[in-house]
Amino acid sequence: MTGILPIAKYSSGSEINMFKEYDMATSEKYSKYFGFSEEEVDHLFRIYQETSQTAKLSRDDLRLWYDGYHIATGERLYNPRSIVCALTDNQLRNYWASSGPYDEIFYYIRNNVKDIRGDLALMVSGEKIRASMQEYAATATELNTKDQIYSAMVVYGLLTYDRAAGEVLIPNRELMDKFNAILLSQSSLGYVHNLARESQKMLDATLAGDTQTMARILEFAHDTESPIFSYNSEIELSAIVNLVYLAARDKYRIEREDKAGKGYVDFIFYPERRGEPGIILELKVNATPEEAIGQVKEKNYALRFQEKLGEKRKWTEQILIVGISYDKKTKMHSCKVERLEYGK
Repeated sequence: MTGILPIAKYSSGSEINMFKEYDMATSEKYSKYFGFSEEEVDHLFRIYQETSQTAKLSRDDLRLWYDGYHIATGERLYNPRSIVCALTDNQLRNYWASSGPYDEIFYYIRNNVKDIRGDLALMVSGEKIRASMQEYAATATELNTKDQIYSAMVVYGLLTYDRAAGEVLIPNRELMDKFNAILLSQSSLGYVHNLARESQKMLDATLAGDTQTMARILEFAHDTESPIFSYNSEIELSAIVNLVYLAARDKYRIEREDKAGKGYVDFIFYPERRGEPGIILELKVNATPEEAIGQVKEKNYALRFQEKLGEKRKWTEQILIVGISYDKKTKMHSCKVERLEYGK
């Protein structure tokens, strides 16, 4: 058993060509042994609660950070090393160990920018990308097509493969942080990188209520020729919002289409530190930001920030309601920010 690394085959006459390989993405047999199941994590979490004097982690925390790896049977597994490290250290953090292959995979992404960057923007938004899994050899030195690249990333655990849907996706928060870092640091990703770099300015402008700067940054998206910025669907518009608020993930847990009040809010930003303002963001096409804010109030989305019995939530007494509208005809954005005192 070699884990996720395939056995190298140098030629059809190789002396090790009698080995039979099993992988978690396409082989059902043994796939459940590549990680921890829900039941196994439940058991470890109970031990953690019983033995830790100051338990800081919740069961939902572990699911958000380390779950999400699809196996061939359709079940999902947790990253075993990260679960053990988080419970041992009593701390949520990125325990992904960088290695040579990790860097090589992203090297190939940077050399296929034209085909990959739009997909990366969608994946950091939580979307799935259609892909066909191909056999990936440990000795491969070139990855040319998207399917080859995504297959290699699945092999190294950087993506997970939903076999039933034939799609790849980023499995959890731990890996999402790695992708965020790539978008922010790699200038070769072009317009995707440029928009991500604007994200700190976007967050600062939102917190300050500077709607002119917010609209300018959003309209900057139309300076590119990428099809993803045509805004033909809500998915594409949501991808833009994720990019321009990428830096906010250092301070907030951002959820999309979260159940809140009487409906589902487009985006909700849960502050990681007590006392920071929460943010509710609603998008509207061919409407006004005032209508977006009106919907937030009418459906009482702010209820999502209330602490619930048995549910660990970050508490905040101030909420920013952000309405963003987009006019398809003029390609213009309008923004409005209102402050709501809540929970006192």
